[in-house]
Amino acid sequence: MSNRQEYVKQVKEWLIEVEKFVEDNRMDNENLADVLRKLELLITKSNEEELTEVEFINLQEMVTEAYAMLNVEVNTVEEEDRQSVPIGQHTLPPLPYSYNALEPYISEEIMKLHHDKHHQSYVDGLNKAELKMKEAREKNDYSLLKHWEREAAFHGSGHYLHTIFWENMSPKGGGEPTGPLMHQIKKDFGSFSAFKQHFSEAAKQVEGVGWAILVWSPRARRLEILQSERHMLLTQWDTIPLLVLDVWEHAYYLQYKNNRGEYVKQWWNLVKWPAVAKRFERASKLQWQPY
Repeated sequence: MSNRQEYVKQVKEWLIEVEKFVEDNRMDNENLADVLRKLELLITKSNEEELTEVEFINLQEMVTEAYAMLNVEVNTVEEEDRQSVPIGQHTLPPLPYSYNALEPYISEEIMKLHHDKHHQSYVDGLNKAELKMKEAREKNDYSLLKHWEREAAFHGSGHYLHTIFWENMSPKGGGEPTGPLMHQIKKDFGSFSAFKQHFSEAAKQVEGVGWAILVWSPRARRLEILQSERHMLLTQWDTIPLLVLDVWEHAYYLQYKNNRGEYVKQWWNLVKWPAVAKRFERASKLQWQPY
């Protein structure tokens, strides 16, 4: 066996281990996944014929790239596991795609306004409320507690729901889920089409502004669809959000005007089902005594 063949053999074995590691740790990096797919194609080709000089160099470069990405992912996971958010120090999460990536379904103008202005305002409002309540504890002065609790509920829910919302969408989204999530949807709603219709109608019929939310209920041990006015009214405790749709006017009005129904219809082209499935996998492990 030549040195080149030995290297390809080692890469093949390493790739199997990496793919298992990525799956076990539920890593969701589209760029890393893309590099791993290309590596797998080259490895598959090498089983049938010897790689050309250019292909072999590409293989080496992709291994280096994948290794670097993997290191970043591992460090990020370890850092996230170690850290909690200090009081009043929430930050705006970066978009996992460019501002224009969701076009034509959601415009670049809307994404910039929605993420940079509206979401940032919820982060700022939550931080202010948390710091004011910390100050109240330190001074033993709770005269304005009711106000700051309301502010924390509004801005905190806005921040957390928007963080899920960005992750729920992808330029390569749409279609239908697979695996355990699809099985649960069929079990709880009868079919995917019935679920989609119910969720769409919930979004269209939110009174005023708010959200449609697919949740996992650890107590009922099933999926449910909820509405939430503003960010936190009419919601249900003891549930975990999996898929959220923002139907505040700032999410669609610049593009769809008052046609919320069309916005909801087009939004399904962006749903990133693997991200929803990842949340479901983790959430469904949480089960309370059913009552």
